Amino acid sequence: MGYVYYSLSLTFLVLATVLYITRRRWVHFLPVPDYVYQRLPSSFAGDVEAGFSSNAFDLSSNVSSGDSRAGLDEQGKREVQKIMRSRKVGFDEARRMFTEQRFAKHNIGPDGRPRDPKFVSFS
Repeated sequence: MGYVYYSLSLTFLVLATVLYITRRRWVHFLPVPDYVYQRLPSSFAGDVEAGFSSNAFDLSSNVSSGDSRAGLDEQGKREVQKIMRSRKVGFDEARRMFTEQRFAKHNIGPDGRPRDPKFVSFS
């Protein structure tokens, strides 16, 4: 009887380990309720309510003028929101970090100047 429990325990442990290691391949097949993920707002008024506004980046003029555009960029909002949650920073700081990450990805320094050694600037 001990061998049955031992073999079941070992089988369960091996199966759980394999599932954990390969979770990126099968987890997207699981049904996920809609309330698990917070939907991003799709208007300037929704952006203001979600905290995507500050004194330095004021969207209230867009809201007060009745701007009918879709609001801020969805991918940018998602990345800024991810930075705000993971690093526990405010909107302005998260927006600065996001901009610096995009600059670095496109080989631009944090000061806004290209890092290309062949770049020539006349100022």
